[in-house]
Amino acid sequence: MALRVLIVDDEALARSRLKSLLADCTAPGALVVGEAANVAQAMQCLAHQAVDVVLADIHMPGGDGLMLAQNLRALPQPPAVVFVTAHTEHALQAFELEALDYLTKPVRLERLQASLQKAERLTAKNRGAETAVADDVLVIQERGRTERLPLSEVLYLKAELKYLTVRTASHSYILEGSLNDLETRHANRFLRIHRNALVARHAVRSLEKYRDPNEGDGWAVRLDRVSEPLFVSRRQLAAVKALIEAP
Repeated sequence: MALRVLIVDDEALARSRLKSLLADCTAPGALVVGEAANVAQAMQCLAHQAVDVVLADIHMPGGDGLMLAQNLRALPQPPAVVFVTAHTEHALQAFELEALDYLTKPVRLERLQASLQKAERLTAKNRGAETAVADDVLVIQERGRTERLPLSEVLYLKAELKYLTVRTASHSYILEGSLNDLETRHANRFLRIHRNALVARHAVRSLEKYRDPNEGDGWAVRLDRVSEPLFVSRRQLAAVKALIEAP
């Protein structure tokens, strides 16, 4: 998915160069949705166009890029700000305004691409991807790419340290997020079987006695298209039995 970019620079040649560099960016790509020569034009564009990233010069007539960044912080869903400037002395002030990055002209493609990758991660987080939940998909960030994984394909989610393992029939993904949040938002899809695991209700096939090396004797569920059993805590056993016995 390409990031939506607004370029803000009072020099037309500078805007043109950034557009050329952005056209060469991949993983993620970039779609220039607007250009502005000053702060007022930028704010007008943002009022009518959804933007993920603002690439902003600092020294501009009628209000500088630092003022623009300050104004953006007041928006309900502010875009990421990357400063692109020939002046290095404003870097500290820029980061105090929570700028995502600070690039000096002339900008190299590799540096611009790295900034877009930061912006992609931030945008995904702001869209709910750190809990990684949309209404019917999980947004997976993996090896420099973003994938929308339908919830209908997820067979189980398991918490391990600060990450979640998301398992489908053919693949395992690693995701940052909250198991509790997923359970709350998608209780109709997933059933808690343990403090660290949710399973897809439609995938539960059977319940059987099982000895877990960490938990001891107990019960485990078998899921369609998953070879390993998943341990069921005593607290969740009744809910699992009710699901299996339901007509």
